[in-house]
Amino acid sequence: MNDPKLRAQALKKQLLEYGRQYYTLDQPTISDFVYDALFQELLELEARYPELRSPDSPTQRVGSASLTEFEAVQHKVPMLSLANAFTDEEVRKFEQRIHEQLDRPQILTFNCEPKMDGLAVNLRYENGIFVQGSTRGDGMQGENITENLRTIKSIPLKLSGHVNPEVLEVRGEVFMPLQSFHQLNKDAEAKGDKIFANPRNAAAGSLRQLDSRITAQRNLDFVAYGIGEVIGVILPHKQSQLLEYLHGLGFPLPENHQVVTGFAGCLQFFQKMAEYREQLAYEIDGVVYKVDDIHLQQQLGFISRAPRWALAHKFPAQEVSTILEKVDFQVGRTGVVTPVARLIPVFVGGVTVSNATLHNMDEIARKDVREGDTVIVRRAGDVIPEVVRVIFADRPAHAKIIQAPTHCPVCGSELAKIPGEVAIRCHAGWRCDAQRIEMLWHYASRKAMNIDGLGRRQVEQLVRGGLAKLPADLYHLKHEMVAGQERMGDKSAENLLQAIEASKQTTLSKFLYALGIRDVGEATAQNLVSYFGTLTAIQQASLETLQEVEDVGPVVAGNVRLYFDDAANLAQMEALQMAGVNWPEHQAKSKGEQPLLGKTFVLTGTLQHFSRDEAKAKLQALGAKVAGSVSPKTDVVVAGAEAGAKLDKAQELGITVWDEAQLMKVL
Repeated sequence: MNDPKLRAQALKKQLLEYGRQYYTLDQPTISDFVYDALFQELLELEARYPELRSPDSPTQRVGSASLTEFEAVQHKVPMLSLANAFTDEEVRKFEQRIHEQLDRPQILTFNCEPKMDGLAVNLRYENGIFVQGSTRGDGMQGENITENLRTIKSIPLKLSGHVNPEVLEVRGEVFMPLQSFHQLNKDAEAKGDKIFANPRNAAAGSLRQLDSRITAQRNLDFVAYGIGEVIGVILPHKQSQLLEYLHGLGFPLPENHQVVTGFAGCLQFFQKMAEYREQLAYEIDGVVYKVDDIHLQQQLGFISRAPRWALAHKFPAQEVSTILEKVDFQVGRTGVVTPVARLIPVFVGGVTVSNATLHNMDEIARKDVREGDTVIVRRAGDVIPEVVRVIFADRPAHAKIIQAPTHCPVCGSELAKIPGEVAIRCHAGWRCDAQRIEMLWHYASRKAMNIDGLGRRQVEQLVRGGLAKLPADLYHLKHEMVAGQERMGDKSAENLLQAIEASKQTTLSKFLYALGIRDVGEATAQNLVSYFGTLTAIQQASLETLQEVEDVGPVVAGNVRLYFDDAANLAQMEALQMAGVNWPEHQAKSKGEQPLLGKTFVLTGTLQHFSRDEAKAKLQALGAKVAGSVSPKTDVVVAGAEAGAKLDKAQELGITVWDEAQLMKVL
């Protein structure tokens, strides 16, 4: 074949098929030697004729030159996390809650999968071609790591379906096989480089390389387990069938995935995987149960940022013994003083642990923990290591009873125990450097003001150097002030100042969350903004009015009121706005301007003119509450294309159903 274009097309087709046979079907039909020869031929052709190089070419897996930073990617469909269970009883309650919400008895089937211990990613395909890949990030926004993901050979660059959808986003896990992990650390040790604590850290570190050529050398792998945005295809109505559909497009699937019936079937699968775990070529930290019927998934909906229809059942925590040498007391963002055990380092749960939480003084007394004791330390997944119990038979004569501090170990302020709480607190707030550091770090965090490059170490340096005492101080930093900090050169200082400047443009919900009001997390901040519309309205709301907001009870309402009644907090917010921090102002509407006030809506199916989030926001702006599931309290169900079980239930209950045209007329 003399035509370079035709030869390149033939080579691409061959190599993509051989890759599918090897990585997806686990049935290679040619030797590595033959594959490498064909790959080299294509590489040389594309070098001579660069116009032949395309995004779906297998040669794009070798990596490219360094980036300076990762771009942000807004997820079209949020990437949700999973609720965790650590006991059989928690799994039983999970199934019971599903039965209660569905409001009618039925046999539940679950698709069960091993829970890969890696990094969740989103792969976007347009007309069958891989065009973008991103991390989960905060669930709403991740990082663009497309070039790094291209280097992973088990991720298809082109879908192998006969007719590919206009848009298909595939969710899955990137992980590092154990053999690759051990080889990576062996090579690093030989070079005197840092070694990774476990395969998950190694996979995460490899995916966040700014130079994708480094990622290409790390031998990462991928399995698919779900989808994001979809346009132009009708998908199966079962989770198990969806996996097989993805497999047919060229994606590897979780090993041993299986459909089971009910609570008993879930536990049998869990036990099987617990026994089989050691034989796997990669690490898993539990199993995942998903309601197999996707119509039921839609009916069950979500709570906060986790689906009601899925659960991660974690394997029992690993436990080891070591000696507790000393107890220190750390001060957190809200002033809580927490005892921390300093241990003789010990390897547990895939990492070396030298510190563990003791929770509070009541727990120390209950467990009778003393300095010098031999203790059992537990770590499960990403959970903070904790001291479980004391081995009293090994208690030395010099074991020292742990006394609660009376004054803050950082600022010296007198500590107090609030009635009804087990914690002791330092109430110095911003006057305490420990709380100042935690508050500034929280303010700069990704889910708050998202100031890239302002990590804990940098915050500590700014606080201890007297350069930043309050968030507003960040906006008055100069290049020479920042560049003089440890590990902060001219370029890093410039990038940090640009990130600080960019953070001025934010949203009210992120700003509210960034303030660090006690018990006001992301979801609560968003609910407050959705209900009141403006910062002024939130500031002026009474305790009673605050409790009208979804998920805001007396305690949270009291904390919000307490924050806005403090003159220092009001001065801090004013200083931030004077420094340029701003957001689009959504004025609260009067009842006359909110024709849907008091009405509960449910959205189902695919809308042509809005995303689900856009439609939800517009309905909320007119006063409506938008729920995730249909119940007798629902007033209107908006049904788009391919509406499923929610529409069926609405019709069964005699609830008003709108199509998209009716929705647009109201909006």
